[in-house]
Amino acid sequence: MHSKTPRPAFSRHFTYRNLAWFSLVIVTLAAPFVVYWTTSIESAHELPYGRFKQKLVAGEIKRVKVGPTWIVGERTTPDAKGGTVTARFHTSRVGLESDAELPALLAKHIADADYEAEPGPSSIQTVVLPSLMLTVLIVALWFLMRRAGGMGSAMAFAKSRPRIYQKDERRITFEDVAGNEEAITELREVVEFLRTPEKYHALGGRIPKGVLLAGPPGTGKTLLAKAVAGEAGVPFFSLSGSDFVEMFVGVGAARVRSLFQQAEAKAPCLIFIDELDALGKTRGTGSGNHDERDQTLNQLLVQMDGFDANRGIIMIAATNRPEMLDPALVRPGRFDRQVVVDRPDITGRESILKVHVRTVALDDEINLRHIAAMTSGFVGADLANLVNEAALLAARKGKTSVGPDEFHEGVERVIAGPEKRNRVLLHEERLRIAYHEAGHALVSRSLPQTDAVHKVTILGRGSAALGYTLYRPEDDRFLHTRTCLDSMIASLLGGTMAEEIVYGEISDGATSDLQRATQIARKMVTDFGMSPKIGRVSYQSGSQGSGYLGSGNSEYGCSPHTARQIESEVRRILVLAEKAARAILVARRGALEEITESLMARESIDANELREILDKYPFEIRPVATFQDVN
Repeated sequence: MHSKTPRPAFSRHFTYRNLAWFSLVIVTLAAPFVVYWTTSIESAHELPYGRFKQKLVAGEIKRVKVGPTWIVGERTTPDAKGGTVTARFHTSRVGLESDAELPALLAKHIADADYEAEPGPSSIQTVVLPSLMLTVLIVALWFLMRRAGGMGSAMAFAKSRPRIYQKDERRITFEDVAGNEEAITELREVVEFLRTPEKYHALGGRIPKGVLLAGPPGTGKTLLAKAVAGEAGVPFFSLSGSDFVEMFVGVGAARVRSLFQQAEAKAPCLIFIDELDALGKTRGTGSGNHDERDQTLNQLLVQMDGFDANRGIIMIAATNRPEMLDPALVRPGRFDRQVVVDRPDITGRESILKVHVRTVALDDEINLRHIAAMTSGFVGADLANLVNEAALLAARKGKTSVGPDEFHEGVERVIAGPEKRNRVLLHEERLRIAYHEAGHALVSRSLPQTDAVHKVTILGRGSAALGYTLYRPEDDRFLHTRTCLDSMIASLLGGTMAEEIVYGEISDGATSDLQRATQIARKMVTDFGMSPKIGRVSYQSGSQGSGYLGSGNSEYGCSPHTARQIESEVRRILVLAEKAARAILVARRGALEEITESLMARESIDANELREILDKYPFEIRPVATFQDVN
């Protein structure tokens, strides 16, 4: 699907094979010189030049051969028996070639027959061999640089290398995108401009220079950008924000300029930058030196101001964190339009499932609406993974079509991971897990505004879960009341309370439950204004400031006194939810025991089996605003 244009970067062509050839050429050229010099000086004892002259005067030197930078010969040395031994020596004369005393000393102390003065270097040694070596080296470098794409390719890393999707390649259209009808409607105008720009020019209109797609991961932002290019039938330049970031100062800015030069040559076209936050973070924030990133961002701002939207170059960018982008980047005139690509609702999830099951053999009894209802909170990537998991499960079982059981199992695999049937647990541990999960299900079904329990099991999934309770919302919920959040916290604490009622103590298996319950309670106090004591004030949880007093110790951006009040309110909400869960479990102890027995016998129970058990133990659900009246 990608274009066949060559990639000129020097580093991509300078492979290990080329490096081996280059090394072989150097070794071949150096070998004659090494052999020449090593054979010219025979293996002998090293004798400093000064000591050589002393030995010469003392008469211990018997025979010498003088070269331009060395002297070799024989000298006599005394042995242990009082005699003499002849040994070979060599002396280096580097830097001492102008010693005028040496010829006279040699003539005085060594007979003429024992003195051999070596002639100076020949023209072959001084001219031919060095010239030959230099010529071969230049030819080798020229050959390597030619294979790499020319001398300019050594700096090709400063050029932008986007993926270019041409007109004749397979295109993605809006038919391949589902669940984001609002975003598609916004982007159709961009497509119409690229198709018929004269319609807008006649009215003096200007298409947005940039469109920013913001939303959670996996919602289909990149797919939407490709669909715009596919519908318009124009070249599509695709890059990531991190492609511009380098350790060398100026490289990112050069790549931005190169990108827009390539786009202008192929206009009308689309430029798509994924993960824009890697490039366009707010300048002047954080610690450390960000000169390179700031220069790259400044160059992008200049380029977006410099090109005329009526020339047909439109930039589309995607990010998961739009709040981190520099205000100068998202202002009108650059990214004029911001499109939110949110999680799909039940209708959108059904549409996405229809797209992904086009090539999957389904049973006749499959109800995609029912599956969409089970997948509340799933994004497009999750649903694609769900369909694939269901198909793999059906193939593993040897089936010819994918049925509801495979989709149900696929939902659980996507949410909690693969099932751990081979995990060996003690009977006491399995019983405690059964009480824990029964407590979750019982409290959840006994409180108002809670999601329906779809399945309760003591079979572990993933790396940590020893059992779980699967909830299935009947409808998409976009708002949560205080009663709903209180019931959610009590349901999370129901497992721990069940263990305490039965065993008198709790285990360490409720870590995630406590974390989620505490997080919900803290948001109720700091974000949602649901605490009567704190009032309708928002203290954003998380470190978003240095604190009201500047101490930096408060994660709420307030004074230490207010932070203590917030913690006190969070604790109060958790204590009231704990009391509510305990009261329900004590009042319906019989249902708790029967659910536990069913789990120990069958390991899993579904919603119908749970309903049959609870019908035997009626309980009045009181829709109260708080849990203070639950006794």
